[in-house]
Amino acid sequence: MKKQFIALFMIIATVFTVNAQQTIAGVKVDSKLSLEGQNLVLNGAGTRVKLFMDMYVGALYLEKKSSNAAEIMNSKEGAAIKLNIVSGLISSDKMISAINEGFENSTGKKTAPLKAKIDKFKSFFKEEIKKGDFFVIINVPNEGVVVYKNGVKKGSVDGHDFKKALFGIWLCDKPADKDLKNDMLGK
Repeated sequence: MKKQFIALFMIIATVFTVNAQQTIAGVKVDSKLSLEGQNLVLNGAGTRVKLFMDMYVGALYLEKKSSNAAEIMNSKEGAAIKLNIVSGLISSDKMISAINEGFENSTGKKTAPLKAKIDKFKSFFKEEIKKGDFFVIINVPNEGVVVYKNGVKKGSVDGHDFKKALFGIWLCDKPADKDLKNDMLGK
């Protein structure tokens, strides 16, 4: 009887674990992302906090899970970062300012070689940003980084050098938010 009870408990626990949905700061985080021909799995997700306030939920999707930030940044495989805006304090100007700071930190202040690509990327954030908006930033092998806002394709930026610096905003040694980095890495 005891063995049957344990077996039943294990089956129930497995079913609930497999079907569990992750919700962070009120945002349902999907366990998979399929876009641009890429089928990616959730590596980890967390909240970008600034001045004790949640700004956005960031989720990292990869072809296969990894906790190695350097490998993820250097990889040429499919990968995506999804940002769900959860604060009304985020504006287009503030997002662009944060992007500038992120690239400075990610590249060790060596943004000059990427200036044209960074400027193109920032142009995808010029429209009004409001609470509830979401962005998907996806690396498509042999094509570049493609950006979507609320499911609408905004454009793309080519080059592995750009992808590495971009993903470094969240994963470099001086990330936008250390706790979010750890959450994205599944730590």
